[in-house]
Amino acid sequence: MQPNEFRRHGHVVVDWIADYLENPEQWPVLPAVRPGDLRDSLPQSPPLRGESMDAVLEDFRRLIVPATTHWNHPAFMAYFANSSTGAGVLGEALTAALNVNAMLWRTSPAATELELLTLDWLRQMLGLPDKFLGIIGDTASSNTLYALAAAREMHPQLRIRQDGMAGRPDLPKVFVYCSEEAHSSVDKALMTLGFGLSALRRIPTDDRLRMDASALDAAVENDRRAGAIPLAVVATVGTTSTTAIDPVPAIAKICEREKMWLHVDASYGGTAAILPEMRHVLDGCDRADSLVVNPHKWLFTPMDCSALYTSRPDLLKRAFQHVPEFLAVSEGEGVVNLMDYGIALGRRFRALKLWFVIRDFGVEGLQTLVREHIRIAKKLAQWIDTDPTLDRLAEVDFSTVVFRHRRPGMTANELDQHNVRVLEKVNATREVYLSHTRVRGSYALRIAIGNIHTTEADVRRALELVKEAGTLT
Repeated sequence: MQPNEFRRHGHVVVDWIADYLENPEQWPVLPAVRPGDLRDSLPQSPPLRGESMDAVLEDFRRLIVPATTHWNHPAFMAYFANSSTGAGVLGEALTAALNVNAMLWRTSPAATELELLTLDWLRQMLGLPDKFLGIIGDTASSNTLYALAAAREMHPQLRIRQDGMAGRPDLPKVFVYCSEEAHSSVDKALMTLGFGLSALRRIPTDDRLRMDASALDAAVENDRRAGAIPLAVVATVGTTSTTAIDPVPAIAKICEREKMWLHVDASYGGTAAILPEMRHVLDGCDRADSLVVNPHKWLFTPMDCSALYTSRPDLLKRAFQHVPEFLAVSEGEGVVNLMDYGIALGRRFRALKLWFVIRDFGVEGLQTLVREHIRIAKKLAQWIDTDPTLDRLAEVDFSTVVFRHRRPGMTANELDQHNVRVLEKVNATREVYLSHTRVRGSYALRIAIGNIHTTEADVRRALELVKEAGTLT
């Protein structure tokens, strides 16, 4: 593609993006497609000769966009809503243009140093101490895996790095602990690292769905008495289902006494700590060995961008550093080579878009958006609490509200099935997109507010749709 042709198509793309970000609600939040529809509408073999970019862009507009679930839509309130922003898109475009691989400082000094600087900015915004080194990964799932790999290096006598775990009857049983509400990425990490699902202890929760620290203490004591190694605890600040906040100070005390690694999954809730009045959600996290927070969830940065902080970079590096001759460099020990802190050798310049976003909004601008989302969630909780047809099923610690519709006289199973049908009806309107969870076994609906475009009116409409569906179901 010649520069003049690129310029012409680039203007078309930028104009389309600007219109899209200005008015994402021009599309239904959920597409009217069935599995296989898009694939069937496209050629089943690649083109032998290059096609015009005009044709490619036309197919993007005609086929791809209508088959997309629009996470940028103000009525996207499923899972943990996120949104792209102009600043983030521009940073992402320049990342693609530069196309660097930030594996070594030498392969991209700017990518390496900007990543370290930008995550230090974010560290300051979150109120974390300066002992934490921050690096960027793709998702919290990967970063939790990296943290638990580093935790193994607290026990060099196990020789996991050199000898592995397979076929070794000499290895004691190793356990990792998290609450029964913790994310499934903890399970996946143990599967991937070779510990197996049997190495995971899910600890009961209290009446606010937070990890019970006394139950954790008892589990660790029992396992140690049986000759096992209690390796690590994964605490959560903002659980996926209900956004509960585990008692990190009490958990940290146990970890310090038992010499266990403490990893904190704050991938969603941690962002709230940029607000002075919400700084308490990270209480005790200054004592953690690692912590993850996702700017791509609630800091208006395009997917994907997950920040891993560790106060033990030496152990993270020991878990992953492996330098073949072709990657040996002479900069010395004082230089950070990002490939040493995870499994990926190819590393995108993800820091650029986050740097763009922080500079474009400023800390105060980002605080204003997060504060407004929390305000709307509190308002939603008030509406639910005063409505006899609705039950709120969890505390509202952040910007996510968990509830259900109810009718008098229904059994627990009937309530579950009723809310399944309510959710299906609501999403079938394609006017709003909600997701579900289970709270102590009960089927529940979730409204997650995190999109930059979402207003109080959008949330009010979502609740109206739930009530209308509940009446008709």
